[in-house]
Amino acid sequence: MQLVIISGRSGSGKSIALQALEDLGYYAIDNLPAMLLGPLVDELQDDRSLRSSIAVSIDARNLPAALERFPELLEELRGRQVDCQVVYLTTDARILLERYSQTRRRHPLTRGSDMTLAEAIDTEEQSLSEIRDLADLVIDTTRLSVHELRGRITDQVAGHRAERMTLTVESFGFKRGVPLDADIVFDARCLPNPYWDPALRDATGRDPSIIAFLDGYPIVVEMLDDILAWVERWLPHYQASQRSYLTVAIGCTGGQHRSVYLAERLAERLASRQDGVRLRHRELGVQLTLPAGQEMAGSHPAQEGT
Repeated sequence: MQLVIISGRSGSGKSIALQALEDLGYYAIDNLPAMLLGPLVDELQDDRSLRSSIAVSIDARNLPAALERFPELLEELRGRQVDCQVVYLTTDARILLERYSQTRRRHPLTRGSDMTLAEAIDTEEQSLSEIRDLADLVIDTTRLSVHELRGRITDQVAGHRAERMTLTVESFGFKRGVPLDADIVFDARCLPNPYWDPALRDATGRDPSIIAFLDGYPIVVEMLDDILAWVERWLPHYQASQRSYLTVAIGCTGGQHRSVYLAERLAERLASRQDGVRLRHRELGVQLTLPAGQEMAGSHPAQEGT
């Protein structure tokens, strides 16, 4: 049996994620009391006519005592050999404030209380901290469209295999903040910047002109080799710790040139050793999955979305 537990901040896209899984054939339940996880699994395991893939959402509307017991409940389910994935959706608090202000919807925690919207958002994050700390996958939906979020859920959650860790390499720009779902972050801002050449400014790290520019600097090659050596050295240990997902993020100032170049090269080398490496360029709106042995000579197969 596969059980996907969706949690996260109100307004971050939990309903969209749950609907995406339901469309893929999951038995979906919204706002399940955490204490009913065990009885739900018992019921569905006993009835063979029901689907073996379940998706539930658990949010801050649960009783505080139930949320506090979540680690214990999750450990019990995994002890019963239930394939559990915990997916936590988060969004920058400032964006949540804007969304609630634009839609004029009430935050669930402000009903029947005198909390302000900002206080409710902060309180909710604290009450869900136990779930977030145990999440197998954290998805930052701050800049994701509905289409992009559904694609991430389809690709990373529904497409995940329990026996294999999903590895994602992501490029980003520090000026827009470090990705909230990054597990390991490398900083490429010390490398030569093509931005200062007007002829290269509008290109990206996927273009031959930028590749040629950065290939010409030994320090760039040295950083790539060092990052690859570090990831290869420690990846087996992350896998041995039973992690389901790992995101390695590389950032530069704008997320257009240096980080994109390094993420492409790193993903290419890792994909030559294992299957299903995912590559994501946050600022370019590009996401794709690389088959084992995939070569990327300045271009990629049409597996990307915006």
